Amino acid sequence: MNDMINSGALNLASMAFSLLVLVVGLVVWFFVNRASVKANEQIALLEALLEQQKRQTALLRRICDANEPEAQPEETPAQPKKDDDDDFIRLVAER
Repeated sequence: MNDMINSGALNLASMAFSLLVLVVGLVVWFFVNRASVKANEQIALLEALLEQQKRQTALLRRICDANEPEAQPEETPAQPKKDDDDDFIRLVAER
């Protein structure tokens, strides 16, 4: 008779332990899954933000190109003509 009671109590303890492990496993799975979903949402938001920044950069470049004044050739001031002797002296290295 004593064997039946001990056997039943051991069986009940084993079943309770299994149930406890199952509940802990489900709670861990819930939080891991929740973190994964949040990470995926953040990645999607960051990708959308990147796409908007690319469009904004392209628009800013078009605006800057449209507002940029046209380059006008600069007029160089008339330089007095130097003697050929001065040019030759400038080419010789000084010691």
